[in-house]
Parts: sequence; C-alpha cells; structure tokens
Amino acid sequence: MDLRHTDVVKNVGTIDAVSRTAGTTGAAVGSGMPAGAHGQIGGERSTRARIARLILENGPVSAAALSTRLGLTPAAVRRHLDGLLAGGMIEVRSARRPASRGRGRPAKLFVITDAGRSAFEHAYDDLATSALRFLAEVAGPGAVAEFARRQVAELERRYRPVMESADPGAKVKALAEALSADGYAASATGAPASAPVPGGQALTVLAGGEQLCQHHCPVAHVAAEFPQLCEAETEAFGRLLGTPVQRLATIAHGDGICTTHVTDQSLVQTRTTTTPTDTTEPGGISA
Repeated sequence: MDLRHTDVVKNVGTIDAVSRTAGTTGAAVGSGMPAGAHGQIGGERSTRARIARLILENGPVSAAALSTRLGLTPAAVRRHLDGLLAGGMIEVRSARRPASRGRGRPAKLFVITDAGRSAFEHAYDDLATSALRFLAEVAGPGAVAEFARRQVAELERRYRPVMESADPGAKVKALAEALSADGYAASATGAPASAPVPGGQALTVLAGGEQLCQHHCPVAHVAAEFPQLCEAETEAFGRLLGTPVQRLATIAHGDGICTTHVTDQSLVQTRTTTTPTDTTEPGGISA
C-alpha cells in the first residue's frame, strides 16, 4: 500500500545505499586512481546492487544460481557476496540435503537481512509510525484500520482493471505482476500440502490453491506495530481475486517473505454447492 512511494526498482539512491553498506565506497575518488577507475567502481557498485536485489527477490538462492542468472564467473559472484556479507546485507543459510543424496556439506544459500531490506526502502518510516500512533491516540485503533482500508482502496482501484482482464486461471499471477510493478517483488506459486505459519505450527491448506509471495514490503517496519495495514491488504487481495485468501506469513512479523494462500475457485464453488450453510465470503483471512 502507498504510505509512501514504492518504486524501489528505479530508486537511484538504492544502489548507493547498497554499495556503501556493503563496503564499496567512493573514498578513493580523487586519490590518484588511474583513468577509468571511477567507472570501474561504478560498475562494481551496480553489479553488487543487482546481486543484492536478486537475493531479495529470489532468496534463498545459491551462488551458482546467481552466477547463471547474471552471466558472471563464480569467482566474481563470490567476491560480491563476500562484500555483501561483510556489510551485513545478506546472511548464509544451509540448504536441506535430500536423504537420497547421503551425507556431505550442505549447500550455501544466501538470503537478505533486515539491514539489506532496509537499503531498498525509502525513508519516512519513523514519520509514518509516529503519525499512526498519534491517530490511534486521538481517534482510537479503529481510525488506524479505516486509514489502512482507505490507503489500500487506491491500490485496489488501480489493480482491478488488470484483474478483470486476466484469465480465470492466471489471476494470482496477474496480481503478482501488478504488485511487482509497484516494488513488492511478488511471485505466484502452487501451494504445498501444508505451509508454516507464525509460531512454527503447520497449517493444512486446500490442495489446488496457490501462494502469493511478496519478497519486499515497503511498509514492513510500520506494519510491525500496526498490523491493520497487513489486514487491509489481505482483504483487498481476496476481493481482487474473488476467492478466500489467508495470510500465512509476513515480513513485518519477522518472516522472510509475505505469503498469502489463495483458495482455488473451483474448490469454493464445490464447497458452496455441497454446504449451502457456508457463508464464507471472498476476502479477508478465512479458513
């Protein structure tokens, strides 16, 4: 939702922020570097920022996958990864090795850290949080919820024509593409038989559904204190998709990505036919 401008893809300052945090600074400028060195530093910064963004959007991801995606040598990718690790922008996780492959050193996967994610965000988090605190104190928590609904209404208005023109079986993908255009780095995947939810327990979901994953949240720090923002967004997703949805995980609550389960429309129709007393409506958090 547009508490602030979310076009992180085109934000020139992002590259500088990523590069500075990762340890690639402009300190050598004017220090007697050979001709062309300034351009080389700029290229290094740009490449490192691209790697950080790929990890943000596709993580956990391996160095080999990054090398293939960018067309760089493994050595070049490792050099940039070392810089991002040193700057606290990314961290390493061990991939689970299938039992069929026996023992051995687990593969390294790279994921974005909170500091890395923050480098892709614009300012004004503190101002937005303070404003919502004031609103809650003066008008009560209900005013924050109403504000969240009004904010997401604009997003819903812009996305509705896209959703209405999408094929019935491609609506989740269409929503993911619309969100990605707004900087949410979203993707659509088939839902597993079960999925983790905050707290570590497993939640069984209906087979045949899909998952909408958002690898970036422009208002994560604000939503951590005011979950009404996430709730309003979830309700809007349900209305846009015309089927019940359920938020399984959020970046605001410390998860790596925001994950929303989308119930397959055919299952909703079947359930409605067989259980006339079921009054579940599309939208919001539903079972």
